[in-house]
Amino acid sequence: MAIRTGLQYRERLRDGRSIYVNGERVKDVTTYPAFTRTVQTIASLYDLQHEARNLPLLTYPSPKTGQPAGLSFLRVESVEDVMRLMRAEEFRAEATFGLMGRMPDFMNALVTDAAEAAPNFGRREPRFGENVVRYYEECREQDLCLTHTLIDPQIDRSKGPGEQVDPEATLHFVRESDRGIVVRGARMLSTLAPFADEIWVGPFYPRKPGEERYALCFAIPIDTEGLKFICREPYDAGRSAFDRPVSSRFDEEDALAVFDDVLVPWERVFINGDIEASNSYLMYGARHALLQGAIRGIVKLRFMTGLACQVAEAIGRASAPHVQAQLGELVAKVELGNGLLQAAAHEVAAAAGKGMSLRILASTVWVFIPEAQVRAAELIRQLSGSGLILTPSEKDFRNPEISRYLEKYLQGTNLTAQERVRLFKLAWDMLGEQFGSRQLHYEWFYAGDPMFTRSRFYYSPAVNTYKAMVDRLLDR
Repeated sequence: MAIRTGLQYRERLRDGRSIYVNGERVKDVTTYPAFTRTVQTIASLYDLQHEARNLPLLTYPSPKTGQPAGLSFLRVESVEDVMRLMRAEEFRAEATFGLMGRMPDFMNALVTDAAEAAPNFGRREPRFGENVVRYYEECREQDLCLTHTLIDPQIDRSKGPGEQVDPEATLHFVRESDRGIVVRGARMLSTLAPFADEIWVGPFYPRKPGEERYALCFAIPIDTEGLKFICREPYDAGRSAFDRPVSSRFDEEDALAVFDDVLVPWERVFINGDIEASNSYLMYGARHALLQGAIRGIVKLRFMTGLACQVAEAIGRASAPHVQAQLGELVAKVELGNGLLQAAAHEVAAAAGKGMSLRILASTVWVFIPEAQVRAAELIRQLSGSGLILTPSEKDFRNPEISRYLEKYLQGTNLTAQERVRLFKLAWDMLGEQFGSRQLHYEWFYAGDPMFTRSRFYYSPAVNTYKAMVDRLLDR
């Protein structure tokens, strides 16, 4: 089938999946009020790749059929490949302003990385390595939209899964048959679950000897019998795009994935009880997924920088030297991010087939981007002042009894009152509403606990060269 249309994407979502929101099971995610606009946003991403002008940018010939396939499935081997992929990912990230951390491209990249790590999956059972390559090809040829889940339930982080009050809570192997394996338990945090075709259940936490039954990796359709998703409260409450300009369009949803004796067919099993394969999976590199995350993160930083500039200009603060310095700081961070992406292109190309560490990409995604976005949010908040809070609704402007007061007292510098309020509502939606709070929290934990991701840099071999410089000065 190769690349799908938005309509084809929508139709596949009507499969009787078990999605629960606010205590009720959702009959059809495409018509559920809190989901319809996100479905439309994702559908528009699929339609983008069918526009004639975008085909060369967003697709490449499938190695299997020759038909156009999504470029986010491209296994890059050269700097030219990486630059081509970067242009496509930047274009698609800009379509959502970098606000969808788990847009389909991310999981496309992740399964591409998994296919490159096939020798790891097949180290004990070669068929598992073959399975993951076959699954990557299936995702590419059917243009599937995936969610994933990596994290064990947050019950007692001081203990392993088998030491919990209920050892059955964490997703685990139950039994096997000639049809496949049966799994039970839960995983979190399945972002995009209501809107995905399939779920990738991957390894993340290190497993110890004795925890073999928790060492799993597989992929199954969202409508698989026994698979349920319990969603957090949606952020799209039906408000207009004027009142909620981003939460009305880009709420990805997050869910607890519950596996109630779910059968996973053998052809969809990638790891089953192999602790070594589970623990070394990420060491094989995640160059495509990290690159996609870096590009999206920088695009979002550009958007936040533009928002900070417009907020300052809207109320006449951009002429102040100290404000210009603050805005210049954000622009400089964007330029630094752009430079990191260019350097990463060479690093990603050099890592092809080698599974080498990606220090530039890792530091960009794990450290630079979350810190830069937090700083951007802080400055937007400072620059907005009280205007961030005083934002009447769209209906207020339609009421002739009060609209004239709003037009008089809430106008901005060269902006009508409606234009100024709409801008500040965007800032509030990005920072103050549930959507914005989740965005900042999500980005901070995007790649896991920052304490652990950052501490990994301390163990880099480069640290010894830095310390050696001190020794030379002290003649030690």
